[in-house]
Amino acid sequence: MFDGLKGAYPRALYRAMGFEDRDFGQSLIGIANSWSETNPGHFHLRELAGWVKEGVRAAGGTPVEFNTVAPCDGICQGAGMHYVLPLRDLIAASVELMARANRFDGLVLLCSCDKIVPGMLMAAARLDLPAIFVPGGPMASGRTRGRPTPPELGAGGRVIITSDVKEGMGRLRAGLISEEELREIEANACPGPGACNFMGTANTMACVAETLGLTLAGAATLPAVDTGRRPLCTASGKRIVELVREGVTARSMLTEESLRNAIRIVLATGGSTNAMLHIPAIAHDAGLRVTLDDFDRLSRETPLLAKFRPAGPHTVTDLHTAGGVPALLKALSPLLHLDLPTAGGETLRQRAETAIIGRTAESRSLGGVGGDVIHSLDEPLSPEGGLAVLRGSLAPQGAVVKVSGVAPAMWQHTGPARVFECEEEMAESLLAEAIHPRDVVVIRNEGPRGGPGMRELSIPAAILVGMGLGESVAMVTDGRFSGATRGPCIGHVAPEAEAGGPIAAVREGDTICIDIPARRLDLLVPEDEIARRLEAWQPRPPRVTGGFMDVYRRIVSGADEGAVWGT
Repeated sequence: MFDGLKGAYPRALYRAMGFEDRDFGQSLIGIANSWSETNPGHFHLRELAGWVKEGVRAAGGTPVEFNTVAPCDGICQGAGMHYVLPLRDLIAASVELMARANRFDGLVLLCSCDKIVPGMLMAAARLDLPAIFVPGGPMASGRTRGRPTPPELGAGGRVIITSDVKEGMGRLRAGLISEEELREIEANACPGPGACNFMGTANTMACVAETLGLTLAGAATLPAVDTGRRPLCTASGKRIVELVREGVTARSMLTEESLRNAIRIVLATGGSTNAMLHIPAIAHDAGLRVTLDDFDRLSRETPLLAKFRPAGPHTVTDLHTAGGVPALLKALSPLLHLDLPTAGGETLRQRAETAIIGRTAESRSLGGVGGDVIHSLDEPLSPEGGLAVLRGSLAPQGAVVKVSGVAPAMWQHTGPARVFECEEEMAESLLAEAIHPRDVVVIRNEGPRGGPGMRELSIPAAILVGMGLGESVAMVTDGRFSGATRGPCIGHVAPEAEAGGPIAAVREGDTICIDIPARRLDLLVPEDEIARRLEAWQPRPPRVTGGFMDVYRRIVSGADEGAVWGT
């Protein structure tokens, strides 16, 4: 861009910002920063960008920082959630277009939280430039009365395990904790910057980025405020300049084999069901194909080796102490493709071979009760992975569930449908205590097109668990849940209601049968009756209209295809 006569104009404009002759002969490194004051996951990234620039300059590169947007699923819960999944693809497009327009030689991608990590991975796949990711890391664990949250003391002095503020809301509604106890949880749950310290989508996708080889070793789980963060950032800045010189691009690490590795890591850790949207979307942008069938096949072959909040006692910080992603690679090595490159220059095999698996750790979330963080293939937590794909008359194109967060007693469940046309209707009934044991709550018109935006329904799911219904009531939706969800919550039902899927034909009181071991989700209504209902069915008007959302509804694919644009 800066060469010769044509480079005079951009050189002049860069000089206005303090750049000099020496800067124009070096690799131009774009630093895509999702720093924001709208959520804690990105609040600290401005300082990280400064450290990355130090590394780029030390290696003889010219760093140029730019920003993209960064939503927080937690903050946007409810009505604002319509806009969050669409932002994933907008983030991908913004990074892609800025990199192309400015002709960067390489990219450092600073990211955290649920939609930003996958959005930037999608951009890296499209651009196929030299790229390295620097995840923002998990925040510290909250503490209440000198103890972590959870647990909390409930009414009568008994211990009540709550995974987060949302479950506390349900506990309060059920009379199990006081308003003051909920206020204490709220005030202490999030003590500083970083991604929420459980295996939600943010940390799941950071582990995916590291498994793909697109970070330095240990980057995915390094705590947000750890003393090792500055060295990680400067080393990443230095390494991107070397990657440019070596001509190593993102797609050399984004392959069919590396994507299968990433899926296995998600399955082995009981990661977020949102990975079943994001990994197919990343594959799509890399010119590859990943389907729900791939997830289900690999899940049957991949044991569950670890469980993290809210499905288990440990935090992502515990995973880092136990060796992080390199330790997971070591534990899973017989099932993985390890002779693959990484952004650090070593192979995945070298990372796995040099890793040390911390066999035990004190679980802060259980008040100091120890336990293995990463189990072995010989002694797994479960012989199959933490996610499953269900099919049947209610979900002919698939639905997904986080099995590792479901009590075994609810792996098979049959009950009457309680039908709601949107999240708000269901929340009103839940808080009015109109949901009862054995019910199967059906929330429709929440898919990618029907919502629009495929809202995450983790608040009603968490309230349900907090009210003590997590082992007696199931939820089924064409919307989505999160890694922060536990209980029998089945999402991504496809086709969605707006597309005329069978979920649109469910009526109050119909019997729904869930059989997770058999991978079945069925509406026990005769096929001809379902067909008659759908023939008379009319789609509901969307709850959100105007502006970009009208465009989004027209161009987004189904959940079973990753909810990507233009397919």
